[in-house]
Amino acid sequence: MDSTEFSAALRVPAHPSAKPGYGKRSAPGQHPRTAADFAHLRPREAAIAAYIDRLPEGAAIGYKPLAANVADYGQQACAKALKFLSHEGHLRLVKEHLCTADNSFRWVTRTYFSRTSRDDEWWKAYVDSLRGIDLTEMERRQRGGDESVREPEPAAVVPSPPAPPSAAYRALARLGRTEPRMTLSATECAALEPLAAQWLARGVTEDHLTRSLTGGLPHPLHSPGAIARKRLETKMPPEPYEAPEYVTRAVMVCMGCEQPENVVTLIKGMCLDCNEELEAYDAAEETGLVIDAIPDTFRAVPAKQEVARRADALRAAAGFKTRPIPRPAHGELVQTYSLDGAELLRAAE
Repeated sequence: MDSTEFSAALRVPAHPSAKPGYGKRSAPGQHPRTAADFAHLRPREAAIAAYIDRLPEGAAIGYKPLAANVADYGQQACAKALKFLSHEGHLRLVKEHLCTADNSFRWVTRTYFSRTSRDDEWWKAYVDSLRGIDLTEMERRQRGGDESVREPEPAAVVPSPPAPPSAAYRALARLGRTEPRMTLSATECAALEPLAAQWLARGVTEDHLTRSLTGGLPHPLHSPGAIARKRLETKMPPEPYEAPEYVTRAVMVCMGCEQPENVVTLIKGMCLDCNEELEAYDAAEETGLVIDAIPDTFRAVPAKQEVARRADALRAAAGFKTRPIPRPAHGELVQTYSLDGAELLRAAE
């Protein structure tokens, strides 16, 4: 497939992040990225998969944010593309039960993506392996790896203005105001700045740093720079303890209806009914019948009954079993579809 087909979808300056703990997660052990990663998919699914592949960890990859940021595809197309990507082994929707740092519990939903297609057995084993994972450490590693998926920035043309002194440098430069004998030169401040920055990064305030470097000084004091270095090194505070957040349970859920795997049987990331419906939609698209999505705010009646009838017509056209359809209320206008896709409008008796 020609890579130019993806160009419109990839020219997006900034994609939104999901809420903390949600969003995209990359599956491990993927093959290196190549131009043919998604050549087995149709153009729509290939373009959306290539776009998702380049998003950082934690990006929002539901159908709404995708439709808002991917050119040429609306919400309905993105929603169907996500289901097809699940069907082809690139996506799985997982609910994780977390024990958080404050010892409370919550559920989060994550979408795991793999540019390398995986079968059901691989996904099942991987989701089962998530139990007990230290998410605090995992996310720290992933944040460090985000740089590998970012596109290179163009070279700067205009020189950047000089950076202002850091908080660590300023704290060192002000030592002489508190204790004149600890006045440091600009060279000494620059040399000691990395050590002082470590103190501040570990939660120490500038006042605490000043007291630690100026209190209990020897008499006489010959080398303030040497004293400051020795104290910065030997009295370095410990790194703050961060209680880990870990997964107590992970459950794969249907990409379509989000029912969990312990309630329904999942095949290719979806339950039997959603797989059937996906195949019906696919068959309808092959015949040229496009399934659109109209917001409820634009309808005279709720969409539930109309969608049910349309899905039922699609199932029948594709040779699948039909579902019971709720009978409309008396006098309600109902839009139905014949097997050839023609629209009919009638009033319920």
